[in-house]
Formats: sequence, structure tokens, C-alpha cells
Amino acid sequence: VQLQASGGGLVQAGGSLNLSCSASGRTGAMYHLGWFRQAPGKEREVVSFVAWRGLSTYYAHSVKGRFATSRDNAKNTVYLQMNDLKPEDTAVYYCALSRVNDNWPPRESDVNYWGEGTLVTVSS
Repeated sequence: VQLQASGGGLVQAGGSLNLSCSASGRTGAMYHLGWFRQAPGKEREVVSFVAWRGLSTYYAHSVKGRFATSRDNAKNTVYLQMNDLKPEDTAVYYCALSRVNDNWPPRESDVNYWGEGTLVTVSS
């Protein structure tokens, strides 16, 4: 399984970016897709997840109301629309695939596959 993310970049505070991540290979049918991020000097943290059927979403408190996630199962792709970006959103964002288990949202230890990170930089 490979995860290919795109959409990072440099934006001013208050601006928007849209990340996308496509999964390929033997993904199976039941998997959640989401995003973690890691800021300089900090631990990796979950940002958002969309459940395997697309009916449930999870957002970290710090991004709720500003970020929106969705998935297109026909394309095995997850999207993260990031609005009203703040300097504290600066981080490397990692796409994550987690096969369905009893945990929701998935924890870092539940992630089966990671994408290469994409850097998001928000200037003040």
C-alpha cells in the first residue's frame, strides 16, 4: 500500500490550503483515512480522520471549525481543506491509513500505513 499526499506549501495567516492523499495497492475495503501532523520540536498529533464509510469524522480540538475532511472512496482519496490557517498550524502533515478496529479515532499505534509528509508553513 502506498499513500501519496500533495497540497502543502507556504501561506499567510488566515489563508487556506487543501491537502489530498491517494491510497494505492491492496488497501482492502475497511479502512479509515486521516491526517497527523508534527510541528518542529513537538510530538506527532492527530489532526482529523474520516471513517471507512465516510459517515463519521473526527477533528482535533485545535482545528475544529477551521478544517474539513472528506473522502472519495471511488478514488481512494482523502481531502483536508484547511481554512483560517494560523502560524501554529505549521507542521509536516502525514496522511495515514488505519484498518478498522475498535478504536475511534485511530491512534498513532493503529496506523498501518503512512504517507510521506507534506510541509505546511503558515507565516504571520
